Amino acid sequence: MAGNVSRYSKTFTSFSGADIVASFNGTVVGELQAITYSVTREKAPIYVMGDPNPKSFSRGKRGIAGSLVFTVFDRDSLHGLKQTANVYAHGLNSTALPEGEVKAVHEQAASVDGMNPQVAWKNKRKPIFSDEIPPFDITINFLNENGQAAKMTLYGVEILNEGMGMSIDDITTEKACTFIARNLEEMSAQDDWEG
Repeated sequence: MAGNVSRYSKTFTSFSGADIVASFNGTVVGELQAITYSVTREKAPIYVMGDPNPKSFSRGKRGIAGSLVFTVFDRDSLHGLKQTANVYAHGLNSTALPEGEVKAVHEQAASVDGMNPQVAWKNKRKPIFSDEIPPFDITINFLNENGQAAKMTLYGVEILNEGMGMSIDDITTEKACTFIARNLEEMSAQDDWEG
């Protein structure tokens, strides 16, 4: 009897949103509420004279895009990712620089007539907007209470747009971003997971 396995224990693996943990560049982002993605590719029919039906299809560019929805607590959802990144700001773009750096930029501009282009782009700062964050990877790990696991990854993700709204009728505040990605590793089962 020990060798017999109930047909009810042989089930397919599935995951709910509660079984998912997402990480951006190895850092878990607990505020992520939803993620969607789509893969599109240009395909066009090729016709010849005298035949209304296509003879073949030409395959063109592929694009990977999607959206991220975050639950907002007491700070921006991507605050941690912004703090670990550095971007270069043009020396004369003082509106986007912290006050201490603005003074240094103006002193540099006064000492160099016309701002040397090689010096002007050497001012590091933290990203202010989400679209300034350098490309990052999103890894999504799935693990249910039965020990079944899966994983998928989006590579080279860059934020395009971000938006947030507040209302007296909303019990939670959400922030939405759209993104593009360079590649993806489709969802696959992790059979060798041992805890």
